[in-house]
Amino acid sequence: MANQNLNSGNPRIDLAYRKRKSKEEMRYQIISFSMMLFLTFIAFAAVGMGSFSSWFTIPLILLLAAVQVVFQLYYFMHMSHKGHEAPALFLYTGLLIGLITILAFMTIIWW
Repeated sequence: MANQNLNSGNPRIDLAYRKRKSKEEMRYQIISFSMMLFLTFIAFAAVGMGSFSSWFTIPLILLLAAVQVVFQLYYFMHMSHKGHEAPALFLYTGLLIGLITILAFMTIIWW
């Protein structure tokens, strides 16, 4: 499907293809949005219950936040589409440099 020609010369076929792709894209966005709401509910429930220790709650919230960032990048910012390889490269390079910087400062301070 990735190798299909987007312009077939027939306006009806092109319109049907665009409608089908838009419908798929909207379905993915609705599913990812509902998953993000569910993950937010889990985070609020973990804090609101109060029965979990902070050693469990804080990493859980950070993990759920990381999953939500992935959902937002790939579905709402369309990073999963073709042609977004260069922005993804810059994004991941910046993330890597940021994590290395945080790790370096943490090791300087704690050891």
